[in-house]
Amino acid sequence: MPNRNDGRDSSTGNGDSNANGTITTSITILPSNNPVATITISRPAKLNALNSHLLTALPTTIQTLTSSHPNLLAIILTGAGPKSFIGGADIAEMAAIPPNPAAARIFISKVHAACKSIRDCPVPVIGRINGLALGAGLEIAASCDIRMASSNALLGMPETRMGVPSVVEAALLPGLIGWGRTRRMLLLGDTIGAREALEWGLVEKVVEPEELDGAVAGWIECLDKSGIAAVRNQKELIGRWERLGLNAAIEAGIDHFGRAFEADGKGVGGVEGSETEPGRMMGEFLRRKKGGENHAAGKTQSPNGIRLPFAQSFTTDRQ
Repeated sequence: MPNRNDGRDSSTGNGDSNANGTITTSITILPSNNPVATITISRPAKLNALNSHLLTALPTTIQTLTSSHPNLLAIILTGAGPKSFIGGADIAEMAAIPPNPAAARIFISKVHAACKSIRDCPVPVIGRINGLALGAGLEIAASCDIRMASSNALLGMPETRMGVPSVVEAALLPGLIGWGRTRRMLLLGDTIGAREALEWGLVEKVVEPEELDGAVAGWIECLDKSGIAAVRNQKELIGRWERLGLNAAIEAGIDHFGRAFEADGKGVGGVEGSETEPGRMMGEFLRRKKGGENHAAGKTQSPNGIRLPFAQSFTTDRQ
């Protein structure tokens, strides 16, 4: 992604020397002037394991980013170092929980709150899985909208081997990989490699470690071709689809389609339809078509020779 502005604009803790770990953020400004945020979980000495400090800081960080950057395009979530995305919840902290179910519920509720902050985030969150994603780390990854994994990543849910069940956002796994594979992973405490995770549908793309940043940038470029409001609208609707039956989900889609055509105050005087994001984007498409301009993606053709506008944006990122 060009036009980088990598100055850290928020942080928790005092750097990697802090045993509690840190969460840092950076902002990249795209040529479109849309900002993209990167959130890095940094506790490499503990494989970026999540303790109460980090679990509490993550929702606050996401809230700060979205409120400080109204036109934020997306968030990239990753772990510090080449070994681990998030190695799980902090075992030492869990081992110190007293024989008190209420205390245990307080800790695991923090894991849920961190995952929920990702799912509730109004912009897409891309999981940049650069290594181990275990237990709570896999639940964080599953909460992301789309996931890109390094070929050396390992993903698993080993909680039963530590005497506890996999809970909270582990409930997302059946929707991603099916009930059979969920049972295998959770009951056996199984760990799988990135390529198998891709076959299962647990991640959407796998690349070599040195290609990870470029591949994530490719996804960002695809998002940047869409309307910011449309992408946010779509994320919210997908979240509703997950919770609704088919008929209610279809009705929700009709509502969200109507919302897309609300005036947003960005219209251009004298330009018909410019009061809405789809009006501007569709109008620009029609003007290019009328003027004989070919969108770069418009050159893609299906096997029967029919031109497919914009198809290149989607096909180039498939594994």
